[in-house]
Amino acid sequence: MTMATMSDSHSKFNAELIDTTQGYEARRQLLLDAARSFLDDQLQRLKQLTQEGASGTAVVLELTACFDQLVDILFQAVSADLNSKEVAATAIFALGGYGRNEMNPKSDLDLMFYYESDGESAAQTISDRLLYILWDLSLDVGYSVRSNKDCLEQANLDTTVRTALLDARFLCGNPDLVANFNSKVGKAVLNNNSNNFIKSKLVETQERQAKYGSSVYLLEPNLKEGEGGLRDLQSAIWIARVKFKSASLQELVIKGVLNEQQADEFRAAYEYLWSVRNHLHFFGQRKSDQLTFELQEQIAKALGYQNSRAGTAVEQFMQDYYTHAAHVEHLASSLVVRATQREQVPRSIFGFLTRRNLEDGFNVGRGELGVQDQNIFKKDPALIMRAFELAQKHDVKLGVSLKRLIRENLPLINDKVRRSRRMNEAFMNILRHKKNVGKILRKMHHMHVLNAFIPEFKHVFCKVQFDLYHIYTVDIHTLFAIEEMCKLWDGEYAKSQPLLTRVADNIEKRELLLLSILFHDIGKGSGKDHSSKGASMIPTIARRFGLKREDSLRLQFLVQHHLQMTHISQRRDLSDMQMISQFAELMGMSETLRMLYLLTFADLKAVGPDVWSEWKGQLLQELYENTFDILEKGNFYQEKRSEKARNRKRKIRQALLGEEYSESRINRAINSLSTRYLMSYRSRQVIPHLRLALGRGDKTLAMQVEQNTDGNYTELTLATIDSPGLFSIITGVLASHSINILGAQIHTRKTGAVLDVLQVHSAIGDLVDNAAKWKRVEADLTGAIEGRIYVEDLMEKCQQPAYLKSSGAKPKRPNKILIDNEVSAKYTVIDIFANDKVGLLYEISRTLRDLGLYIEVSKISTKVDQAADVFYVRDIFGQKISDPVKIEEIRNSLLKNLAED
Repeated sequence: MTMATMSDSHSKFNAELIDTTQGYEARRQLLLDAARSFLDDQLQRLKQLTQEGASGTAVVLELTACFDQLVDILFQAVSADLNSKEVAATAIFALGGYGRNEMNPKSDLDLMFYYESDGESAAQTISDRLLYILWDLSLDVGYSVRSNKDCLEQANLDTTVRTALLDARFLCGNPDLVANFNSKVGKAVLNNNSNNFIKSKLVETQERQAKYGSSVYLLEPNLKEGEGGLRDLQSAIWIARVKFKSASLQELVIKGVLNEQQADEFRAAYEYLWSVRNHLHFFGQRKSDQLTFELQEQIAKALGYQNSRAGTAVEQFMQDYYTHAAHVEHLASSLVVRATQREQVPRSIFGFLTRRNLEDGFNVGRGELGVQDQNIFKKDPALIMRAFELAQKHDVKLGVSLKRLIRENLPLINDKVRRSRRMNEAFMNILRHKKNVGKILRKMHHMHVLNAFIPEFKHVFCKVQFDLYHIYTVDIHTLFAIEEMCKLWDGEYAKSQPLLTRVADNIEKRELLLLSILFHDIGKGSGKDHSSKGASMIPTIARRFGLKREDSLRLQFLVQHHLQMTHISQRRDLSDMQMISQFAELMGMSETLRMLYLLTFADLKAVGPDVWSEWKGQLLQELYENTFDILEKGNFYQEKRSEKARNRKRKIRQALLGEEYSESRINRAINSLSTRYLMSYRSRQVIPHLRLALGRGDKTLAMQVEQNTDGNYTELTLATIDSPGLFSIITGVLASHSINILGAQIHTRKTGAVLDVLQVHSAIGDLVDNAAKWKRVEADLTGAIEGRIYVEDLMEKCQQPAYLKSSGAKPKRPNKILIDNEVSAKYTVIDIFANDKVGLLYEISRTLRDLGLYIEVSKISTKVDQAADVFYVRDIFGQKISDPVKIEEIRNSLLKNLAED
């Protein structure tokens, strides 16, 4: 539908509204009603066109035309009763995206009311009238009222203003002002201080990516501001326009900055992003450019994706999105490099510009790797890998023409080439190199070389992990994990992770460890149980790489068991020596344990910014150290534990004897400690624990709070008398004060006294260091243990009001209960996977209490969207739960209570 057709079909919204016989206020409501009717009809029409598959570009241009007509008629209507001479000195320009003819359904309407000297008063009145109507239409309007002098002053002060003025487009008013604007403002905006503008745009891009994510492959990407989004395209074109003094994309073609094919690629990139953004804006309830999980599913369906063997509809859509976004990033960065490269060459460095010949037909000049023979890869495709090896070795970039050659010749990498000694040696040399391993692999991924060289990697290329735990696609998470490993080798974690750094430095075959990281999630492209699926691919890959049998088996083992240390450290009792011995037996050799420890660290660090924590790091270290001792010391380690327990008792006794407690009381307290407790804490930790317990006296509760700033958690120690449901009381009171439990060690002494040690943090993951808050917690705990306070009442008060709960749908997995009698010799272990909510831990512990179960150890873990909690329990007689009927009752009761809101 053309603008003329729109005008014809909405005859009420036309010149009859411009009636000078009535004052403006008398016409205002009629004008507003007509404008609203026009706009609603047009948006509904364009929504229908979008749903019917209209191109993104067509809808954007149609929508822009709608707003052009709206603003034009409103301008005529609000200025009809003003002085015609003054009105003739005014005009309205569209700026920003509106100026570029790029309006999406919820885009801002950016207007500039421009005037010459006689038109200032009219411009102010017109802007007031028109803006209030637009605001009443619930439109987001950016506006300014400026003369040419104002434009120049503001452009010199603010890069954002200058950028907006670059896209200025005349809408309505006196067309004679266009020439005035172009000569006095447009040329100056395009030509003045180009270098400063370009520098500020590059800084702005860095800041934007830091805020919205510096990876194309975020799972909920921002379509406009994120990397690979619309702003990348716009910034590149702004920089090129200012650099090459061009008014448009087409003028960049005319000037030879871009060829027609490259310009078409830019247009196609805009078309795709506009198409997705149109759907995003029409489906979204509020203005947002973030592709949330909920909207991803709706858009995938609207774009015609369907579930198939290739994946779910939403996974296929997002894979396509990431592929397009990666291409956008490449297009944008290539144009920026073209516009800025000349200034960035440090000509003062002698030899930088001199071309040096390297081996195998490669050369280096201007800090870039190149080739003279354009048929080099046709003659020997394995040299594609050699190019990356040399770029890494000489710390230079791949030249633009070399990158083009690599892309063109990728189809030549067939199975014979992949198996060639030359290609595999080059790849292994890349992995063995001390520097820039992650950077080179990222470049190989970006240029699809990894996919060509390792066909199995194609299965995880842009593979969506549809949960809230991972924030990157599988391939990018993998590359980030490799970079985390390289940071260890570079010494970046020497202070914060000294043990991991020492272990990393002692690895014999770095390339084998990096291969295990590269392949640890490769099975995610083949369905469930990705560890086993990935491990089954390793023999084939290893043969292709020419790995020795021992290395192949170790690589397969690491991929198969890459989740094991995370699982055990976060979900099992690390003082259970039977379990530790079994894990040591599985590892077999210390070198395998070292590699798995490092792989686990890199994997966790690369998942997302909030997944790794020092608390998890401490658990991982404890598992590593306990297992390493068994592997290195064997049976002697068990004897060593008994000797350690005796030594600790002696040190504790000596420390406490000089204090106010009697010797007999101290001896009773020490003798009541279990071996598990003594081996869980060093003597310097046990001593204050016992001081707290001995000093409780007749009080119901003694409490101690310590801040662990290194681990970013607060440690809470509670001394009291054991009672049914004690842990449930503790969890409920803490939840009512918005305190989250990270871990809990429950120690019931032979005397019936209880010493519970809990690691906690605030609702936002910080230390809980408010002394007044802890006083209130202590009072509520004491009252609840004594029966004066009902935990249910406290929990009712802390429930989040419905209007504060997030309305955005999150992918939920079903609650799951696993009950295991094999993992521990003394306890039944209950693994609970449940969607996280306020008071979840209290709900679980209360259910276990009502079932007559006693909790001995609790391990708490939350993966952003889902809690994964573990409880070591015994029945009232101190036995495991072995009756199948009782086990089924436990499972059903937990599932039932977890399902209730």
